Order: sequence, then C-alpha cells, then structure tokens
Amino acid sequence: MDVSESLDRRAPDGSPDGTARRYASGRQYELRRGDGLAVVTELAAGLRLYSRGGTQLTESYGDAQIPPGGAGITLAPWANRVEDGVWYLNSTKQQLDITEVSRNNASHGLLRNASYELVDESRFSVTLEAAVFPQHGYPFLLRHRVRYELAEDLGLVVRQTLINDSQDPAPFVLGSHPYLRLGEVPSEELTVTVGARTRLVTDERLIPRRTEPVGGDFDLRGGRLVAELDIDSAYTDLEFDGGLARHTLRSPDGRSVSLWQDESCGYVHVFVTTNFPGRAKAVAIEPMTGPANAFNSGDGLRWLAPGEQFSMNWGISAELG
Repeated sequence: MDVSESLDRRAPDGSPDGTARRYASGRQYELRRGDGLAVVTELAAGLRLYSRGGTQLTESYGDAQIPPGGAGITLAPWANRVEDGVWYLNSTKQQLDITEVSRNNASHGLLRNASYELVDESRFSVTLEAAVFPQHGYPFLLRHRVRYELAEDLGLVVRQTLINDSQDPAPFVLGSHPYLRLGEVPSEELTVTVGARTRLVTDERLIPRRTEPVGGDFDLRGGRLVAELDIDSAYTDLEFDGGLARHTLRSPDGRSVSLWQDESCGYVHVFVTTNFPGRAKAVAIEPMTGPANAFNSGDGLRWLAPGEQFSMNWGISAELG
C-alpha cells in the first residue's frame, strides 16, 4: 500500500471527489518539505507515514485501519507496560485498566485511543495535544503535546511535551512506537545497528527483572541482519554522540534510515516482529524516557511538579544516495 500516492489523488479536504471523508485514525495532517512527506494522525498523535523522494521510511496502514501493532503512535503518561496494572502512590494501591489481556498488563499509556486536538499547523509542522484526565489508577490532570516538523537538516523532528496541570507531582514515562523500513527492501534483508551497552532482561510477560551487558543476539552495536533476529527488548546505556544516539537500518546497497533520540531519552526498545500486516518482518525502534514497569521499579521514572513541563526529542533521518 502506497499511502503517499493515495493522498496525492485526494482533493484538498482529503477526499477524492471533494466530499467529506473519514479515516479510522481520524484527521490526517500532511507535511511536505523538499522531497519529504509526513502524514500525522489525529488518533494518538501518530506518525502514519514518513517518506523521502518517494522512498517509504516507516511502516504504514490503510485508511480504514487503526495502527497495527501500535505503528507510529505516541505514548503517555507511560510507555510499554505496567505489571498487573498495579503501582503504589504514597503507599496507596493504584489499579490501571488491563489493556494487554494476554499478559495481564496495562500497556502503552492512556492516550493510545485518544483524539488529539490541533494546536498549531503550518506547511512544515503540526502540533497536536490531548489531555490525560484524572481516573482510577492515575489521579492526575496532564496535557501531552506533540510537535512534528520537517526540518531542512535533520529530516523529521518530533518533540513530545508533558505538562502537569495537577496540584500534585505526577510520575511519567514518555515514548513513541515507530516502525522503520527502507522502501521496498524486505526488512529481513536489512542490518540493524543499535549503540547500546546494556539490555533489560524480561520474564515471559515482558516485565524487566534485571539488566546485563549486551551479548550474543542482543548485541546490536556492530550490526545484525534482521532475518536472524527475534527481539522484543529494551536497551539503555546508549552511545550518545553530540547529544544524540542513532539507531540504523541499512540495506545491502548502502542506503540507510536512522532513528535518533536526544539525552532526554535514555532507553530504546527494539521489536522485530513477524506479525505486521503485509510484511514478513517489521522492525520497531521505540525511543523512551524509561522502560517497562518503571512505575514500580523506578528505573527511568520522572516526576513532574505542578505547573511544570518536560520534553523529549527524537526524529528520523535517511541517507538515500
């Protein structure tokens, strides 16, 4: 499926014949700069597509679909999982809804199915925002603001900001869930490189129990062929250069696509799956400020004071020759 071609055939209001059109992922925001194209969705402030020169750099999905496997969605006020949906606030048990029933976890925050409102829009950027309202398991009022920009030098730049409108400090982890690809090259033919020294070892429910130095199939520093990998693992102790850590998919012809994250994001989750629709393998590279179950372990967990805000920055760049 070529989302960019589908969009090009539509009238300015997003429909092929000028009539109103609705999408399963809500309103579509299209950004263009040079040969770059990004499509951002109202649902979960998600990245539905990023391409350069017609080369698709992220996995995408159809008009009538919601993001498969969480493709491109943003994550707040936690990323990944909370074990049993349970954590403790000042010694008082908090019970979140179980949204990953198969593993009995609360997964990917509270805004995965939320509609984000438009804050600002220009030719090269769009800013969306949604509220996290106080509720069982998370008694805080927050706003999650997401800005996408096509920049001249860095490609696609994403800034996620959390604002605490509560009267009390609120715990949080921010993250995002993009899947990278390199045009029509099968992902299993790509080499993935992740500069990380430590991985989080999980149990069968994907809850971290300990850390260890990377090794064997989990050491991606020198590059590993995607066809050889079966990974659903978080990493930390990232190798930052000039304030950025980069994780890259490279094709045999030397072209590459990279996800970069700044030092506000100390973790990255790598997920290689055979369950993405229409792809033999797909690769999610997920920047995060903390790992799974941070509400209980405290690893990477931050607390936002009343009236304060916090931002994480990441993006996608490519070398296409």
